[in-house]
Amino acid sequence: MCPNFEDIARTVLLLGQLAVYADMDGADLDFVEAVGPSLAVSLPEPPPGMFPPGPDPDGGPIHPGENP
Repeated sequence: MCPNFEDIARTVLLLGQLAVYADMDGADLDFVEAVGPSLAVSLPEPPPGMFPPGPDPDGGPIHPGENP
């Protein structure tokens, strides 16, 4: 089943609003951590060729502040 464009747009909008909320003083970061991944996983996979080929972001180097 192909997702509806309006549903995708609404989900992207919610993710953006959640990011803005997360940067606010007093934001409930436990809520952000619980809801963000759930919203993100509800988006469909991008079509092949949408992003250039390259290294997998999960296989890259460890950046400052990340745990090995």
